[in-house]
Amino acid sequence: MSKPKLALYWAASCGGCEIAVLDVEEKILDVAAFFDIVFWPCAMDFKYKDVQAMEDGSIDLCLFNGAIRTSENEAMARLLRRKSKVLVAFGSCAADGCIPGLANLTTREEILDWVYQRSPSTVNQNGVRPQPHFRVPEGELEIPEFYEEVRTLAQVVPVDYFIPGCPPQPPQIVNVLRAIMTGAPLPPPGSVIGAGEKTCCDECGRKREEKRIKRFFRPWEIVPNPEQCLLDQGIICLGPATRSGCGALCVKANMPCRGCYGPPPNVTDQGVKMISALASVIDSQDPEEVQRILDQIPDPAATFYRFSVPASLLHRKRTLVTA
Repeated sequence: MSKPKLALYWAASCGGCEIAVLDVEEKILDVAAFFDIVFWPCAMDFKYKDVQAMEDGSIDLCLFNGAIRTSENEAMARLLRRKSKVLVAFGSCAADGCIPGLANLTTREEILDWVYQRSPSTVNQNGVRPQPHFRVPEGELEIPEFYEEVRTLAQVVPVDYFIPGCPPQPPQIVNVLRAIMTGAPLPPPGSVIGAGEKTCCDECGRKREEKRIKRFFRPWEIVPNPEQCLLDQGIICLGPATRSGCGALCVKANMPCRGCYGPPPNVTDQGVKMISALASVIDSQDPEEVQRILDQIPDPAATFYRFSVPASLLHRKRTLVTA
């Protein structure tokens, strides 16, 4: 009997999700024994034409990591959606946009202008920029188009399941793969799997007293008390606005949660949730003092939406169009 077919693909991301799959250690042998891995360009020599030649719906499970930043990312998302029975947004980049999605706080033109003309290390006297199509004597060269905005996988194609994390933690990956391999019932399509149903705070063993805050610190400015809630100590920790499932690993290492597991259940916008949490602990009723306290938070948009700009209500920078 033929094995179920598994595909893995890496779009706009750092590649950490690919490493996380290998971090399941010896259990990867069970995965390889159960599945026929038909596409995994990071680990094996596959070509796009190999996927194009497959029958539609012939891939049983596809773990797609990475956001949609270029025309190539979009083309592969549409191709793998057509070829896959179950398509999973694997990791924060695919699920919420993650670090690549911070580019939505600026514009395509500003990015290209900085990279190819204004950065201190750039030497480009003629102002040459990459072109999607360029003709040379040997023929036409083609590179992917760099889109105006970063999108999540679900903003491009229908997604069956979401596995959050930057990257997803190996025990959660194992749990999901084991459920699929054993035929265990899965939640309805569109569900988040490989994560918890509460917040990161619920996994954190630190003592919280909900102290009122008059000053925010960056992690390098103080030595945190390892027993006390980091937010109570004035360190921005996104635990109240982040889904559980990682085991509060960063907090256990005396570093604040950055929000990589995305918003908790029934929360639409992670940044708004965190702003609400901060509003309840700031120790002042005076508008000027409140503003002074908030000014201690560097780059609030990238702090509250570090992993979720494309999936948020904010979504991207708005530009004024004049006639």
